[in-house]
Amino acid sequence: MRLPLFTLAVLLAGSSYFVHAKMYKWVDDEGQMHFGDKIPKKYLAKEHDELNEHGMKAKHQKAEKTVEEKAEEKRLKDEREKALLAEEKKRKLDRVLLDAYDSESDLIVARDARLNDVAFQIQLAESNIKASNKKIESIEKQIAQIKKSKREVPANLYSSLKIEKEHVATQNKILDSNKKRSIDIANKYNDYVERFRAAKSQ
Repeated sequence: MRLPLFTLAVLLAGSSYFVHAKMYKWVDDEGQMHFGDKIPKKYLAKEHDELNEHGMKAKHQKAEKTVEEKAEEKRLKDEREKALLAEEKKRKLDRVLLDAYDSESDLIVARDARLNDVAFQIQLAESNIKASNKKIESIEKQIAQIKKSKREVPANLYSSLKIEKEHVATQNKILDSNKKRSIDIANKYNDYVERFRAAKSQ
């Protein structure tokens, strides 16, 4: 039941009706304030107040968040949690660096050792590619000569050619991967040095 303001005032002044029935206050879509013992269904999800027996606000119900507001709230929460995890990860890394290394020089030695290992892998891949390319060149010359003499090219030559080309493709992937690893290692250890320096100063 929805009550006009005058009727509400009378009830508040002398009637026992308000004591026994819950009363609510809400605002409609036009901005008009209403009082009643039941909120229209369309306004239940919107901001409203529950009043006590003296007509004072006993409980305030905030409006339900929209889908967009909930999504934004979740996004911000996820960002905060991600930032906290990142900060905790940095603190753990600082402790590990301080426990594992005595100086920046130790870090640089460790970095250079890993870079040397990767450099060897790069050199090996380049050597394998060079060797396979020579074999490919030789096989292609043999095939060309056989074709020139009007003879049938043996199947094993085509098979060998295919194998060597696949080997080159594989070694090129290994080469690219190790070049990327080299850059990643250098960046990671340079970051370690900076973090070690900052942690040591604290």
